[in-house]
Amino acid sequence: MARFFISASNMFGGIAYLTSAERDHIKVLRLRQGETFTVCDGSGNDYTCRLDKTEEGDLCGRIIKTEPSVGEPTVNVAVFAALAKGDKNETVIQKCVELGAREINIFPSARCVSRINGQAAAAKKTERWQKISLEAAKQSGRGIIPQVRYIEDFNIAVAMAANAELPLFLYENEDKLSIHDAIMDKKDAKSISVFTGPEGGFDESEVKLAVEKGMLSVTLGPRILRCETAPMCAVTAAMLLTGNL
Repeated sequence: MARFFISASNMFGGIAYLTSAERDHIKVLRLRQGETFTVCDGSGNDYTCRLDKTEEGDLCGRIIKTEPSVGEPTVNVAVFAALAKGDKNETVIQKCVELGAREINIFPSARCVSRINGQAAAAKKTERWQKISLEAAKQSGRGIIPQVRYIEDFNIAVAMAANAELPLFLYENEDKLSIHDAIMDKKDAKSISVFTGPEGGFDESEVKLAVEKGMLSVTLGPRILRCETAPMCAVTAAMLLTGNL
């Protein structure tokens, strides 16, 4: 069923009022009057609507059923992924949204190959990333549009990640605590952050800072994963071990 995200302020009187872009999309999908589609208010509520027209002749949705979105997990997982080269961050965003991440944060690290120079460039990049999050949320039946941020300071990224009930720092040289055991020891946590590094791995000073801030250094196993694979693997583990997969 076609899915659209519409502001709650555009839904009243039993009608979901569509923007011109959404009406155009409906025409592209060739939906016919009387057919049903889903509208989400971005706060976890789904509205089943029947395609109709307003008195002015514009396409709209007649709300016939409201229910909580089944696409939202019971745990809030925040992804913190180091800035990667090419379109690897786009892949991370798309797949982590599909898997159920609540938010995705991209940050620079000491060994990052790529850099974003200036606020204008960062804003342009973030705008594109947010569009990818929107499309992935639509495709996967999410009840929210996960927010994507670029955090320009590593220290700030660590401080934000450390605020989660279960803050996990994925370190390739960790050989004691597995992500499995860390999550199972606190599987009732309502918020989990997963912090992953760049192509060249974390600098030792970055690992030290993260641990000092209260993050748990964990391993994903004996294999070294690519920088775009690690966040997806961590989100999958979090969803599986908390009963959301």
